[in-house]
Amino acid sequence: MLFDRRLVAGLAGLWTASTASAAACTADLLIDNFVKWTAGTNNLDWQNGDDGSMTSIAASAGQVVFTPKDASSYFYESFPCVQAQSSGYTGINFSIQGPAGASVALELQTASTCDASSNYTSSYNIVSDLTGQRQVISLPLLGFDNNPNYDAIVGLVWSVFSKVGSQWSIGNVTLACGGTATVPSVSTSVTAVPSRTTVAVPTTALTTASRSTVAPAQPTGCTNLLIDDWESQSRLTFLGYNALGQSSSDDGTMASIVVSSKRVMLTPTNLESYFYSQFGCLNTANKYGGISFRIRAARGTTFAVTLAWFDQCGSTNIKTFTQTTAQLKWTFDGTERLYWFPLSIFTGIDSTKLDLIYFSNFNAAVILGPMSFYCGNTATEYVIPAVASSAPIPRQTSSTPVSNAKTFVIDAFANKDSNALGEWHGSDEGKIVTQGNNFIAIQTNDSDLSWNTQLTNKCADLRAYSGAYLHIAYSGSNKFSVALQQHNAKCNDAIAPFPETWDSLEAARYASATDIYMPINHFNVNLTRTIGFNLRGFYSNDPTYLTKIEIVDKVPNGWVMPSKLPSGKLVFACTRPNSFAFAIDDGEPKYAARVMEMIKQANIPVTFFTVGLPLLDTTNGLAKIYKDMAARGHQIALHSYTHPKMEGLPDDASIDWEYNNDIGAVKQVFGDTVHTNYFRPPFGTEGARMRQRLAATLNDPNAYLVEWSVDVEDWRWAETTTPQKQLEAFKRDLAKGGNLVVMHYLYNSTVNYIPEFIKLAKATGKTLMRVDQCMEDPNAPPLKAF
Repeated sequence: MLFDRRLVAGLAGLWTASTASAAACTADLLIDNFVKWTAGTNNLDWQNGDDGSMTSIAASAGQVVFTPKDASSYFYESFPCVQAQSSGYTGINFSIQGPAGASVALELQTASTCDASSNYTSSYNIVSDLTGQRQVISLPLLGFDNNPNYDAIVGLVWSVFSKVGSQWSIGNVTLACGGTATVPSVSTSVTAVPSRTTVAVPTTALTTASRSTVAPAQPTGCTNLLIDDWESQSRLTFLGYNALGQSSSDDGTMASIVVSSKRVMLTPTNLESYFYSQFGCLNTANKYGGISFRIRAARGTTFAVTLAWFDQCGSTNIKTFTQTTAQLKWTFDGTERLYWFPLSIFTGIDSTKLDLIYFSNFNAAVILGPMSFYCGNTATEYVIPAVASSAPIPRQTSSTPVSNAKTFVIDAFANKDSNALGEWHGSDEGKIVTQGNNFIAIQTNDSDLSWNTQLTNKCADLRAYSGAYLHIAYSGSNKFSVALQQHNAKCNDAIAPFPETWDSLEAARYASATDIYMPINHFNVNLTRTIGFNLRGFYSNDPTYLTKIEIVDKVPNGWVMPSKLPSGKLVFACTRPNSFAFAIDDGEPKYAARVMEMIKQANIPVTFFTVGLPLLDTTNGLAKIYKDMAARGHQIALHSYTHPKMEGLPDDASIDWEYNNDIGAVKQVFGDTVHTNYFRPPFGTEGARMRQRLAATLNDPNAYLVEWSVDVEDWRWAETTTPQKQLEAFKRDLAKGGNLVVMHYLYNSTVNYIPEFIKLAKATGKTLMRVDQCMEDPNAPPLKAF
């Protein structure tokens, strides 16, 4: 299975082309010391790699260093078929460094003979209890299960990394010659696991291959009821919802919960860790017979599954029954398979009032696939619907005129603290940059972090360069945005907002493998008061290496220049003179009614940026409250569906999913009474892709992306011993001229300060109004006494 994804043209007859000699070995067979890494081959001139499954990967000093992205990450070594046993090879040696306590599966791929076809069988060893330091592992061939054919070894695969998002490395992979390993081994916990190709299917586990042999017994017209498809990290771990719109959480007991590729990886802290997903007093009688989901876990993994049901819906009397994986006859081998159980094996269950499924007593990490109720008595798998991705906007040969402006270098990275213009360059948040000799390396998986290089500390007039091009010489990842920042009208960084705005372009659309060329006139900003360029919105952990940033008068001959895509209006402050707007994001539903009453008492209009999924939750009362506020003349605007960092999402389809579901939620609650083209990015995280997709989704090139110039900093101070610093932050930004607020009603202390915030705003003499009104939007309702 794994190797099938790595087949390349020209390797037909893979197993017969280069069979290694069966002559007795005289030395270890070096498979890879990673000196040929850049060529994509190992020391045997055969393929190695990760096929893009890692977040980052690079080789140096005899080892490959990588960061597993998710449960599907792997690294492989392929080689000519080796008759290892006949040749006297006795084991597999490699060095490894991974997080302390982590484990990894090593897959041994073998053919029936070295003259066989490309079919192969997989056998496994699990290396566990890593020390966190580099160590050498020596695995005897006889340690692999399933009695593999050691005279037809064709590949090795490292997978099932128990800790993703952390750095690992593998080095000096060899087959050991002779009766004892030539490289000293270390004490490791090594457990053989059954082969994925021959393992017997337990009575309560159903593999994909065997599904077709089960006679159908499903209610007519029934389809699997999805419990969770692990669509969104933020839906699960930030909001705590499953696909049913019910509560799902670990209550902070897990070491980590990582959602990726429609899978969730649960890593327990200890045996007290648990995870649950609620059903909402669900009636499954005469329709759904059980629950199915895919599981991937190392051999020896155990946990318990509990079902709970109500005595009466809405009551507090809940009954439970628990089955362990041993009782379910579930065993794991490091591969992903479909597992299932009928509801009937949970003694005494009332299938008309199901409350939740509860997983506990984990002894190791577990990866779960989409979880659903299956119809009738035949266990089937929930199939993820195909999603039509937005069609990519092709790059096109367009007019690329030569500018008569003088070209100049902005940054050649010769100095750590300043660029070629003598102006500041560096990270504005966090440490994401490594300075080299006339280059920098930028690496972060946080789309909120950015790097700047300034043209001036005041205002730079780039009108003479409107026909010129920004050129960035780079290598590595181009998964980021480039922004040209605009200063405020006073060219004064002590006045809010600073910067006043910027426009972002998607680096990948303007890039070759080595160069980025962006027309200056593609940046929709006021060129008379620019500040500098900002690299932001990184959505890959792969490093980006920069060697030069400059403005040039032309592009290379034949360069294909993309069209400028609409990217909306990024705003930080009201434009209407003497105006002020409270823009309030969602918070804790239990505070909502109290907040609304305070706003009524203050007799002011505000804008509410609402997250779509909680708006659909019928148990929290938000929909009723917001409908009432909309009827009173307040503005309802968009704030995503599950509150992720939008620019950090992996692709356009994931960004579109957030927008479309948020728009759908607003329509479901408000019908046709609310139409909005105002969106506040969660966490304020912005980049070219999410801006372009907002404009495209709303079919509005001037859609508003609303940031802020007054931050009460509730996220920083509300739950500290100095909550009054929220008032200080509000006063500070008022003094700078800020007039557009961000705040939440997440915390009791913040809610208590709302009357004081309003009083301070009114004391400025400015008129309080909705965001669309303060932006002088012609579609906003007219100003009136509220």
